Amino acid sequence: MPMYAESAADALARNVHILADDPHNFASLIAAGKAALQLGDAQSAAGFFGRAEEINANSPLAQAGMGAALVATGDPQGALTYFNRALQLGASVVSFGCDRGLAFDLLGKQAAAQTDYRAALNGPDRDEARRRLALSLAISGHKTQAMETLQPLVQRRDTGALRVRALALAVSGDIAAANQALNFTMPGAAARMDPFFRRLPGLTTPQKAAAVHLGIFPGDGTAVASRQLPREDRLASIEQMLTATPSVAQPPAATGYSLPVATVAERAAAPVRMASIPDTRARVESPNTDLIQTKRIQSDPNSRKIWLQLASGSNGQAFTDEFNQIRSRKPSLFKGMGGYVAETGARSRLLIGPFHSSEDAELFGDALESARIDSFAWTSQPGQVVRKIPNQ
Repeated sequence: MPMYAESAADALARNVHILADDPHNFASLIAAGKAALQLGDAQSAAGFFGRAEEINANSPLAQAGMGAALVATGDPQGALTYFNRALQLGASVVSFGCDRGLAFDLLGKQAAAQTDYRAALNGPDRDEARRRLALSLAISGHKTQAMETLQPLVQRRDTGALRVRALALAVSGDIAAANQALNFTMPGAAARMDPFFRRLPGLTTPQKAAAVHLGIFPGDGTAVASRQLPREDRLASIEQMLTATPSVAQPPAATGYSLPVATVAERAAAPVRMASIPDTRARVESPNTDLIQTKRIQSDPNSRKIWLQLASGSNGQAFTDEFNQIRSRKPSLFKGMGGYVAETGARSRLLIGPFHSSEDAELFGDALESARIDSFAWTSQPGQVVRKIPNQ
């Protein structure tokens, strides 16, 4: 173990290297999953926790981790199933209350959320639990209590707390104070965030929770603050997304989704992947339908399946054109492979697969990368509906 204060990125890279030599190392799978969550890469975290559960189904760590990952992707109901299993296996609410509380908040159960956050104040996630408790109190109409809850962190000049303070004020309807608080922390940001702040007071309590925690607004399902950004820095994430220049890779008609960039876990694992499969890349440059489970998609709905995600967005119906556009970059690579769509909450995912193993998915991902096609691994859970794009 390192003898210094290890960053989440370093912890992820270190554990990915361990897993390259020992794929069944349970402790490293859990640690990698937690690090990926801290870095905002919920999809990769779910993959790590899912593999950990396969190795030790009786450990509450994998169950609680999977619950946290599902919360981060906007699936609070699915997350509660995993948290309940963790509790049955002996986990304490102190250890996962910060994440289960968020699940309750997203479901509009603020009292239950606040109970969990308060329990987590005694655990390792105490600072994030305090930030989330303050937001939950503001969402449920208790602005004064929210400000008092944040005060210990504000006195420490905690950046996340200062930004959460602006969000809590906006949720409470005090837009002027929210803009003032934001400008104090991020000079000049209030002008860009004002439209976001003004939408918050008119939302329902579950919608407010989804907006301030995940950046998701009702109606169009557009997320402005989610993928691959630190959980404790949510306001900065929203501000970055609102001011970002649209990617040239995204067609104008495809509003609401974009091609994914490489995930944090992929970047950390890249040296390992390139070192471990140097002689197989050429094999994947030709059609590789032998890598996918073509006969198990419908016949085995109760198992996890490994896919590669090509895009995500709020309008799954638009993925037919998107898949055709991606496939046109190298048709020979996609010969015999169709596209699929999975819907999780307000988001939809454009997928190819499923693959026999994570190794097969990595191989095909390398081939896509050589054709300048971005992708990352995503694991569907038992019972997850994945539909084939018609006429493929």
